[in-house]
Amino acid sequence: MADEERNTKKAKNRPSCLGYPVSIFFIVVNEFCERFSYYGMKAVLVLYFKYFIGWDNDLSTTIYHTFVALCYLTPILGAIIADSWLGKFKTIVYLSIVYTIGQVIMAISAIHDITDTNRDGTPDNMTFHTAMSMLGLILIALGTGGIKPCVAAFGGDQFEEHQEKQRSTFFSIFYLSINAGSLLSTLITPILRAQECGIYSKQSCFPLAFGVPAALMVVALSACWNNIKSCGKSKCMIAVFSLLQFAIRNRFNHRSKQHPKREHWMDWAEEKYDKLLIAQVKMVLKVLFLYIPLPMFWALFDQQGSRWTLQATTMDGNFGAFIIQPDQMQIVNPILIVIMVPIMDSAVYPLIKKCGLNFTPLRRMTVGMLLASLAFVAAALLQIQIDRTVPNFPSSSQTQVKFLNLENTPVPVVVEGQEPFVVPGFNVSSHNAIQDINPNDIHMAWQVIQYFLMTCGEVVFSVTGLDFSYSQAPSNMKSVLQAGWLLTVAVGNIIVLIVAEAGSLPEQWAEYVLFACLLVAVSIIFAVMAYFYTYMDPAEIEAKFMELEPDDKKRKELEMMTKDNLAYVNNETSNNTDVKQTKI
Repeated sequence: MADEERNTKKAKNRPSCLGYPVSIFFIVVNEFCERFSYYGMKAVLVLYFKYFIGWDNDLSTTIYHTFVALCYLTPILGAIIADSWLGKFKTIVYLSIVYTIGQVIMAISAIHDITDTNRDGTPDNMTFHTAMSMLGLILIALGTGGIKPCVAAFGGDQFEEHQEKQRSTFFSIFYLSINAGSLLSTLITPILRAQECGIYSKQSCFPLAFGVPAALMVVALSACWNNIKSCGKSKCMIAVFSLLQFAIRNRFNHRSKQHPKREHWMDWAEEKYDKLLIAQVKMVLKVLFLYIPLPMFWALFDQQGSRWTLQATTMDGNFGAFIIQPDQMQIVNPILIVIMVPIMDSAVYPLIKKCGLNFTPLRRMTVGMLLASLAFVAAALLQIQIDRTVPNFPSSSQTQVKFLNLENTPVPVVVEGQEPFVVPGFNVSSHNAIQDINPNDIHMAWQVIQYFLMTCGEVVFSVTGLDFSYSQAPSNMKSVLQAGWLLTVAVGNIIVLIVAEAGSLPEQWAEYVLFACLLVAVSIIFAVMAYFYTYMDPAEIEAKFMELEPDDKKRKELEMMTKDNLAYVNNETSNNTDVKQTKI
């Protein structure tokens, strides 16, 4: 009773609005600006590589997925920094500064006038622009990835123990801000890129497309943090690594037959760690084992921003009075998410249940993987139609040469393997323009089919996967599992790099088919793993160990964590019809 009175008194002394800590409104604004900045920059990134830096499609795709992989590898580093060194608050602030610097550098790298000394519209020192952009991307990857595992949990830390309802509502608003930032930036940034800007010559305005996200990061960083409750270090991530390291080392040191075997290899950590922590780590590893096949889904999903965007550059974007930019097609995904999530939860899933089918979370995820593979089959079929309209130009090995000289002065032409010849000049004003190659008439709207299939796959795979992960994780291991989930995204982008570089397929449609086949094979493996998986009740397992360890302090702490965890999971399950939980 004394604790409850103390918490109530403490809450009254902290600034609040409508029953919520004032600080959480600044956290929501910060998350909106950060997600706008990230998705806005990423939407135009592959076109920046192709049209500004001058790389071909393959290299542009490779660097794009390398960057995305780094963004989802660095959350592990951010979690370690927050757990063992700075705490969540300082980690968010310091890495946000790094993030902002990276965005500003990216905007500067896209200013072609910096090195355009002869004012011909082309940078004279492309090495400078490339180096600046790579530095900017590294800093952005460190910043956005480092704060990923901290922000959501830090927002939850702002609430007192008696504010469970407000905490649950906050997470819904938090995820809504993620989607709002993603949706708006994917719409606005390509429009900014399509503008022309420059001092000496007008070019596609990549500086503005990168500069606006940079400005949003400045807003995010300058949001008022004075009323935010700073939180300490949890040591959770470090504890897991230490336990695993000790268990492996202890098992290796006692590998002779004279030492009795133990039920599980992690039981070799009992000499140093209590059984409750060991049981919690076992639950985490059981879920992480199911994560092994998941990167293949992300390998296909994240190509929406690379291969699919490059595919759109070869298509007709004329929508009547509007011209749709290739990178704007990415907005189809968040729009469909807003539509599909409530349809799936309020109509499709209940209908499946009424039919008597046991559509478990792992079965949903398997279906999601198959839908993503179908999306790539649709992309391959569309690519075949595009290729039919593209002319076959002669290769460099062919000796046939066509040269049209529009100047009045004759021009001598020398071709290797042929006699030199002279092309006479023509008077341009006396000739009419002719069109040898018709523009591509395959409309961008056909891409909606593959986006629809991919979005359906995302809804039943990613949203379900997050709910499953949280429900199967122990109460104090959510951040560890979150870092593991983000790691699957990083590995998926690394797979794209391997397949794109090692495959060397001559036709793009063949690469799409290859990815679709790989995901089908992986989904079969995942279905087998899911068949043998036994669902857990972490709260029940933790309660059993609580009875074995009658320490009142430990019991009280565990009861509090379990209570908060159940409230959070129940809220996520009930509110996932309104928010998209995958863009984190």
